[in-house]
Amino acid sequence: MSRRRRFAVAGVVAGGLVASTAAVLAAQRQLASRIRHVPDPDAREPFGSLHSRGRVVLADDGVPLHVEELGDPAARPTVVFVHGFSLSMDSWHYQRRDLPDVGRLVFYDQRSHGASGRGSKEHATLDQLGRDLFSVLLSTAPEGPVVLIGHSLGGMTIMALAEQHPEMFGRRIVGVALLSTASGQIADTVFGLPRRAGRVLKIAAPVVVPRLASRSALLERGRSVSGDLSFLVTRWFAFGRHASPSLVAFLERMLAATPIDVILEFLPTFLDHDRVGALAALRGVETLILTGARDTLITPDHSQAIAEVLPDAELVQLADAGHMVTLERPALVNLHLRAFIRRAGRARRRRAASA
Repeated sequence: MSRRRRFAVAGVVAGGLVASTAAVLAAQRQLASRIRHVPDPDAREPFGSLHSRGRVVLADDGVPLHVEELGDPAARPTVVFVHGFSLSMDSWHYQRRDLPDVGRLVFYDQRSHGASGRGSKEHATLDQLGRDLFSVLLSTAPEGPVVLIGHSLGGMTIMALAEQHPEMFGRRIVGVALLSTASGQIADTVFGLPRRAGRVLKIAAPVVVPRLASRSALLERGRSVSGDLSFLVTRWFAFGRHASPSLVAFLERMLAATPIDVILEFLPTFLDHDRVGALAALRGVETLILTGARDTLITPDHSQAIAEVLPDAELVQLADAGHMVTLERPALVNLHLRAFIRRAGRARRRRAASA
């Protein structure tokens, strides 16, 4: 092939790639615009603005954890909310708005998330998150009954605490709600990947994650310019059928506020999570297991697996809801949380009376 012809072929290929890329970007813009302009019942909802004056609780390694409390300090029980991976306490927006009467509410940002301090890479582990939760409990609820509510990584954090301090469950901790979470084998279904692909991801993570971390600045720049794609990915993976444009945008902002290198630091412990044995501490404790039927990040079979270990727990699956069920179906989630907290209170009073 002559040089002139090779240049001509290269020009045709390059032109085709440019045209294809332009077509994909145009389709993304069109689809994102269509979703953004559907009727929006949450347009006036003040997402991210429900905050009270916070205080700092120091973790056992000195990392400052941002904590906010709501309600009468004497109210019982103390209900502690533990948020998920790459989120913040803002993910409990509707619970903070609608449940101030169920007790004294405590919210905190997990280390390296939200307004909490940045932890070291070596302490980006579920074991450390369990110890962080213990520090929060010692500071905010040194006495009286406690109810723990964890979403996604927050549920795994509660399991890590149960592994470290099983003696607290049933004695101080009278209720546990595990929302959209898993006790292990996350890699089998994470991100909606086929089981085999998820296992390959787990095997490759020790090599791939450090390489990606070395390019975190480049990845951050790429994330900042991928507006329409980021919006569509958030809509697709986080929700089922009930997400308004404002809700998707709110979650997108929350995710974008978590640095790429933090996500990469926590990814290995997320994939290695295996705490089926820790669930034994929850036997005899009032437990709610709740998930969205359309959750593709942590699929509903994980909740079913937890329920098989804890047959006395209440298992709830909300139709058409995705992973962010707390934001997508708040009325139903809060209805179940209210009933669960009441049951935990009754069970505590029965135990006290029998004692």
